[in-house]
Amino acid sequence: MKSRALLGLLADGQIHSGESLASFLGVSRTAVWKQIWRAAEEGHTIDTIRGKGYRLVSAVDLLDADQVLNALNADLGESIFLSVHDEVDSTNAEVIRQRVHHGASRTLVCLADCQTAGRGRRGRQWHSPRGENLYLSMGLTFRGGFAMLDGLSLVLGLAVAKALEKQGLSAVGLKWPNDVFVEGSKLAGILVELQGELEEGVVQVVAGIGINVHMSGTHNVTQAWTSLDQTMPEHRWERNQVAACVIESVLEASASFADTGFGGFRQQWQARDIFLGRPLITSDGILSGIGKGVDEQGNYEIEVNGVHEKVRAGEISLRASA
Repeated sequence: MKSRALLGLLADGQIHSGESLASFLGVSRTAVWKQIWRAAEEGHTIDTIRGKGYRLVSAVDLLDADQVLNALNADLGESIFLSVHDEVDSTNAEVIRQRVHHGASRTLVCLADCQTAGRGRRGRQWHSPRGENLYLSMGLTFRGGFAMLDGLSLVLGLAVAKALEKQGLSAVGLKWPNDVFVEGSKLAGILVELQGELEEGVVQVVAGIGINVHMSGTHNVTQAWTSLDQTMPEHRWERNQVAACVIESVLEASASFADTGFGGFRQQWQARDIFLGRPLITSDGILSGIGKGVDEQGNYEIEVNGVHEKVRAGEISLRASA
């Protein structure tokens, strides 16, 4: 029995006896108690009421494949293969494994409640606490060579921004090349991994998306960050709804990107560029100047002594200078 099954029963906030929980789950009352203990270790607050049973006090937002699929239109739901996991090493790695068995007939989508080895750009660890955020990966297929993927990570960041705006969030900014920001703090990140050309003219990509939803604190992140709960606390954020909206937005953007390339998204991306017009310096310290936005291929341009210098995606990062 998984603790999430128990939490699903307790999610109504009512008192449930150990006997009724054991009966419904088909386990012993001792097994129920062990799962209560495990859920408490994971951060859930569960009251033990003598002679009556257990009551979940803290809010819970469980991932559920049916709820995600029900939030999508029927045609879209049938075009994807969705898997939801309690725990994986990384959702990107899981999509790569699943492709061996499922191929590319449907878009593979993986969600996890927790990642033990989540990754960001350049192999950095992506902090992945259990039950708090959204860890989502999608297997995307494009026809053409690798060059046609220029600007893809920017397009996916734009798709995430649009999905969150559709959910009610405002003033969503984009930081080149793959971060989503709100009020100067990082809210989400995108990691795009190429799987190589498995057949001529076809490129397979895994797009990993991490969004801070309920996270309220961490000891492992040094940069400024925020979460949906912190940014818009009056809104009830549900991970299943956010996931469905992101999946829909990414699939729509990917289809358009396949037709137009990054050029069709450039102006929309520029409108959310948090670097535009600001003094910038590249992470290697070689270039410093004023941010001028992106070109048709998604490279970032910095004006240095009147000349626009290009910073190519994947090579170096940008940061605001003092």
